[in-house]
Amino acid sequence: MELWKNKDVKTWKQALNSYSSQINLLSINKNKPNLITLDDFYITQLPSLLHERVPTPYLTRSELHSLMQWKLTRGKFRPRLLDYVASLDEEVVKLASQKAFLSLPDDLSKAVSELTVLKGIGPATASAVLAVYAPDVAPFMSDEAMEAVLGHSKDYSLKQYLLLAVTVEHMKFMLVAYFPWADRVYSSQELSSEDEPFTASDVERALWCSAIEAKLSGSSTKQNTDVSSKKSSGRKRKKSG
Repeated sequence: MELWKNKDVKTWKQALNSYSSQINLLSINKNKPNLITLDDFYITQLPSLLHERVPTPYLTRSELHSLMQWKLTRGKFRPRLLDYVASLDEEVVKLASQKAFLSLPDDLSKAVSELTVLKGIGPATASAVLAVYAPDVAPFMSDEAMEAVLGHSKDYSLKQYLLLAVTVEHMKFMLVAYFPWADRVYSSQELSSEDEPFTASDVERALWCSAIEAKLSGSSTKQNTDVSSKKSSGRKRKKSG
C-alpha cells in the first residue's frame, strides 16, 4: 500500500525513521558520495545556525549554495542553478531570506515570494529554505511529496506549493490529508502521538523515504533479473556450442 493512503502511525514512523538509511543507500547506489555530508548540513547544522540568529534570522549566500547542492544531489541535478546562486549578491540573499523567515508562520505565500526574487530560486528551492527554519508549517516541495500528495511533479508554481502546504494545519503540528478516494478528511492526529507530532517536514521525508525505497528496490530487482538473464543466455550458448 502507498504510504499516502496508509493511516497507520507505525508505518509512517517507520518510514520517517528510515531516512538516514535511505540517504546512505541512495548515496551508494546512485554514486552520490557528497549526499551524506550535504544532508547532515541541511538537516542538522543549518537549522541550528538559523535559530542562533533569531530574532533576525537570515541565510548567507554560501549557505544557500550548500542548500542548493543538497537539493540537487538528493533529487535531480541541474548545475546551472548552482551558477545562479554563486552569482547572487551576499546582502541581497541575506535581506531576502530574512524577509522570508519573518513572514512565517503567518504568511507562507509571502515567505516564498520573498525568496523567489533571487535568480535561480523557484518555489521548490524556496520551500527547502523555509522548511529548515519552520519545519512545522513549510514542507519541502520534493518530487516525491508532489507525486504522493498531488499526483504529479511537473508544476512547480507557487499555487501548487500552497496546494501542497495547505495539507498542514499550524495548530498542534497537524497534517490534513485529503484522500480523493475517500469520503472524509483525515487529521494528523491519526498520524501523530502527543509527544511526537508529525511536522510538515516529517511528512515530506516519510513520503520521500517510501518512494526512494520503492525505486531502489525496483532497481535492485531489475539488476538481479538482468544478471539472471545473462547467466541463462550464457548457459544456452555453451550447450549449443
